[in-house]
Amino acid sequence: MKTFVANENNIQREWYVIDATDKSAGRLAVFIADLLRGRNKPTYTPHVDTGAFVVVVNAEKVKLTGNKEEAKIYQDYSGFNSGLKERTAAEIREKNPTRILMQAVEGMLPDNRLMRRTITRLKVYAGPKHPHAAQKVQTLEFKG
Repeated sequence: MKTFVANENNIQREWYVIDATDKSAGRLAVFIADLLRGRNKPTYTPHVDTGAFVVVVNAEKVKLTGNKEEAKIYQDYSGFNSGLKERTAAEIREKNPTRILMQAVEGMLPDNRLMRRTITRLKVYAGPKHPHAAQKVQTLEFKG
């Protein structure tokens, strides 16, 4: 019996579409991060990129629990003195609604070179339409 080790030649990537309407941002981010890394497959190998492509629609309708809409702070730093800008989640949702989910998923991935390649397979759209119909995406239901 040989031990199976995944490599670039025997990886099969699927395309999944997830509707984020009224889903908790943190729980959804964990679910998406596991799909991107391939942890839902029996061929999961931690040091090999075996994950799928994930398309998230309706990201503007993702739910933040508690009072995070007003209390959660997102920071942007320009690198200059007094270049720190702090915005609440409500301001971020108004300006760039996909950032809340993108940043949450990025925080759930390990901080290494593999993460930088993995996060490129995440496609987040504010509305219900996406341009990836040609890839034969499968609708995946998240119950959380």
